Amino acid sequence: MSKKLWGTRFSKKTNLLTDKFTSSISFDKRLAKYDVLGSIAHAKMLGKQGIIPKSDSASIVKGLNSILQDLKNGKFKIDLGAEDIHSNIQEVLSKKIGKAAFKLHTARSRNDQIALDIKMYIKDEIDNLTEFVSELQKAILKLADKNFKVIIPGYTHLQVAQCVLLAHHLLAYVEGLERDKTRLSDAKDRLDSMPLGACAFSGTGLAIDRNYVAKELGFKKVSANSIDSVSDRDFIIETLAALSILSVHLSRMAEDLILWSTKEFSFIDIDFSFCTGSSIMPHKKNPDILELIRGSVGKIQGDLSSVLILMKGLPSSYNRDLQLDKPPLFDAVDTVKDILEIFVALFENIVIEKEAVASRLGDEALFSVDVVEYLIKKGISYREAHDIVGSMVRDCLDKGKKISSLSAAELKKYSVKLLPDVKRILNAWASVNLKQSFGSTSPKLVQRELRAWQRKLG
Repeated sequence: MSKKLWGTRFSKKTNLLTDKFTSSISFDKRLAKYDVLGSIAHAKMLGKQGIIPKSDSASIVKGLNSILQDLKNGKFKIDLGAEDIHSNIQEVLSKKIGKAAFKLHTARSRNDQIALDIKMYIKDEIDNLTEFVSELQKAILKLADKNFKVIIPGYTHLQVAQCVLLAHHLLAYVEGLERDKTRLSDAKDRLDSMPLGACAFSGTGLAIDRNYVAKELGFKKVSANSIDSVSDRDFIIETLAALSILSVHLSRMAEDLILWSTKEFSFIDIDFSFCTGSSIMPHKKNPDILELIRGSVGKIQGDLSSVLILMKGLPSSYNRDLQLDKPPLFDAVDTVKDILEIFVALFENIVIEKEAVASRLGDEALFSVDVVEYLIKKGISYREAHDIVGSMVRDCLDKGKKISSLSAAELKKYSVKLLPDVKRILNAWASVNLKQSFGSTSPKLVQRELRAWQRKLG
């Protein structure tokens, strides 16, 4: 077991149960790279400022670079008996360079050290997550472009509503995902302050240069209050909140695809490589991957709740409870990345069942709003037009009779303004082409939006 950084003060060893319960090495080991990078910048600053001899600073940096290389090539040995990753790295460094290693922890505490490590980790992961989201957007755009001429019946309340272009529906996913990217970007911008130098919580009397360290590590600024620097976990909560909202979008997309793949809808065919079978029913092709995605989103919501509950009762400054902020963060990041990666591949292999979709477009209830607007254009008030079409639906569609089968005389019974030319709008393409408002399912507007997204995402 690595020697504890604080062990000298204690007159006896900690109980093994204490060691086991308080150890964080099992999960904070993934921060090793960031811990080393932060330590390199810190060691350089200590030497530059004359706080430690430049020869010791150079020796520390050389040793840390050696550890960094070991981490990259998998040769670094994680000591699961160590208290945390900081202690593990300190112990390895001392074996590499000797006593000079003991000067590394000058003018810092594990309190500001861990805040730095997590911020560096989140900055990198936000970049990774943003790239994953962009790849998913591109996969969705390809599906939309390939099937641009496909019109589907849209639903509200899971009841047939109006016709929309499939591409228009898919672009709704792209819009939501773009907001997710901006939320992640905003979170990254707000966490971009370097906390090292706050030490335990009150700063230091040594002449450190925090701006130098911030520049070395690529931070925009240094944190302004030492107490806030070590006790703030807003950046974790905000990242988890952004991931939670993103996960809601992913879950709703999964639910759409699950519904569309059923025999009742038959809009899409999901590739066999993303489905499983039944142990008892040979005919089954189950969208289990999508169901597990939908279920996994609950974990991400739980991760956010976990950290919120963790933080709500803490007094200011550092408390050991904060050790438990990392597992939920790591879990949410890993889960979202896994889901995004699966979704990219899944969307690339979706087949649109065009004939089955087209067969669903004969329901003239899909065009009731178009008939209402036809009457409005003839000077009838919205309320009256709605009542007229409502009567037609009651007399015809509810009884299995098509509006398009009505004679001129029959149409006139509902309104003298209702002429046979209304039948021209009782089809899917007429319906979508009638739409004019910005953001609607108008093919011209959807095509324009599709091209704009393709240019933006590359």
